[in-house]
Amino acid sequence: MKRQTAAPEPWQPLQRPEEQEEPCPLALRVQSLPARGFFAEHTHPWHQFVYASTGVLTVTAAGQCFVIAPQQAVWVPAGLPHRTGSLLGAEFRSLYVAPEALPGPQGQCALLAVTPFLRALILEAGSLLPEERGSTDAQHLFALILSRLARLQPLPAALPWPDSPGLAPLCEALYADPADPRDLDSWAAQLHQSGRTLSRRFQRETGMTLRAWRQRLRLFKAVELLAGGQDVTQVALALGYASPSAFTAMFHQAMGQSPSAYRQAVGAAAG
Repeated sequence: MKRQTAAPEPWQPLQRPEEQEEPCPLALRVQSLPARGFFAEHTHPWHQFVYASTGVLTVTAAGQCFVIAPQQAVWVPAGLPHRTGSLLGAEFRSLYVAPEALPGPQGQCALLAVTPFLRALILEAGSLLPEERGSTDAQHLFALILSRLARLQPLPAALPWPDSPGLAPLCEALYADPADPRDLDSWAAQLHQSGRTLSRRFQRETGMTLRAWRQRLRLFKAVELLAGGQDVTQVALALGYASPSAFTAMFHQAMGQSPSAYRQAVGAAAG
């Protein structure tokens, strides 16, 4: 019997706020993103540190897709086109950094681990009233944040994203429905090419086989859904696993902890 799946709700573009005033050397924007809301591709003349204090954000830039919960952030260097959204909604904390202010990870987009101390500093900065941000205490706080940002090391956990018209729709369809059961040959037939050609193109554009890419996609979606509050059984079914135990084994092997433990840790960090 052919598996029936409901069409996913469309993502809704959000109007970008008025351009942030130039950071000197740091500025911060606080915003709530609704479920399936996204900012279309854009650039900034300064660096951006993209962070979700609660919920999960998805950042796409430089041919990579990053999914971040409150323990991670994405560094987007000045001038790099990127787009940001949230499947289930998130509290968005965006730090803008003057290019000359930070000799840290400026050259490329990077996934970064956020320490509890840095998280506390960001939340404190976000609580400041506009008229307080020019105070001496605020400037000391911003300087401390900058010093912590400079210490962060990139994490190797991005999802490569192809740009070609022939492959991007495939990846978008799998992102919308990770449980889609179609194999390489089925996708090749739909895209009017041979399985060998599709396999070669996908490897060339992403550096991964389609099977490995789907496995990483499912891990990213698992992080997104667990951090959004869904339970292990719901996530396992949404990702197409035959049982919660099969999903748990995959997640534990990749993340070093069970999905329920990860979900609990994300909830504690957000609280």
